[in-house]
Amino acid sequence: MSAALKEALAAQALTAGFAAMGVCRPDAIPQAAGRLAQFVTHGRHGQMGWMAERMGWRGDPSALWPAARSVIMLAESYTPDHDPMAVLDRPDRGAISVYAQGRDYHDVVKKRLKAVGRWLLAQAPGDEIKVFVDTAPVMEKPLAQAAGLGWQGKHTNLLGRDIGNWVFLGAIFTTVELPPDKAEVSHCGSCTACLDICPTAAFPAPYQLDARRCISYLTIEHAGPVDEALRPALGNRIYGCDDCLAVCPWNKFAVVARDARLTARDDLRAPPLADLAGLDDAAFRARFSGSPIKRIGRDRFLRNVLYAIGNSGQAALRGAAAAHLDASDPAVADAARWAVARLRQ
Repeated sequence: MSAALKEALAAQALTAGFAAMGVCRPDAIPQAAGRLAQFVTHGRHGQMGWMAERMGWRGDPSALWPAARSVIMLAESYTPDHDPMAVLDRPDRGAISVYAQGRDYHDVVKKRLKAVGRWLLAQAPGDEIKVFVDTAPVMEKPLAQAAGLGWQGKHTNLLGRDIGNWVFLGAIFTTVELPPDKAEVSHCGSCTACLDICPTAAFPAPYQLDARRCISYLTIEHAGPVDEALRPALGNRIYGCDDCLAVCPWNKFAVVARDARLTARDDLRAPPLADLAGLDDAAFRARFSGSPIKRIGRDRFLRNVLYAIGNSGQAALRGAAAAHLDASDPAVADAARWAVARLRQ
């Protein structure tokens, strides 16, 4: 019965729009706790204190909900329909990570998970589920590897032979007993493309990341000024970074995003830095309504835009930076001073 139920569940997941589904046990990633502890011990989590505070749950999914018997991992594709690296050659434009160019994935993926979960509960009355999309201390990538969806590449992101690495992950914890899938193993071989392209050398070794040097962390999670030594390497990346994802050769098998809500908005593919620098708080909220970018707030976003202006080499943008020299936010004012000084050079 459980095998037939799992097969029907997989069909339901595909119908709902997911690219892949796999199942593992809640205790399937015993090695994750050690890797997480090493990551935190070395301080590589930066300002993300919640990683240290919730290590017990994050490192042991079975402790998060002891009643769970299975973890259903699902992958949603957001493979771009354009070259995500092309904007890096346009210094007067801002580069926004592909995942943030469309609708907030939290909303899109969670609705799909709930739909699949409701179907499962209809087949198994009396059982329970809990749905997670970055909403709890769940290590989605190790669980996805344990469920056979793919493996954590040398860039630490999940990638699969059939889905590439442009994927969102969601988890359904359930009391339903389902047969687990075989865990996937790495197929990166000798390739180091993702490590070699990193602008800030954020990978101390293959399969290891130092978030304190990662552009995605610096532009999204990091509060306050960014180390001046790292600012030039940000280039025009104002929210996230896709370099290591974009160069992965396994993307030739990637599934293109099926949901139009996850495709890039025209105004977020390569927005002019001058326009972004002129947004006040109300305009920022309106411009990024429904986007994950809204979560970091206008001041942190503006800080990133000013770093990009400083890196642009475009003297015409000096005025846009100078307008924020007296900003009330210290990080914004510091970024404006840095940008103006760079453009004077």
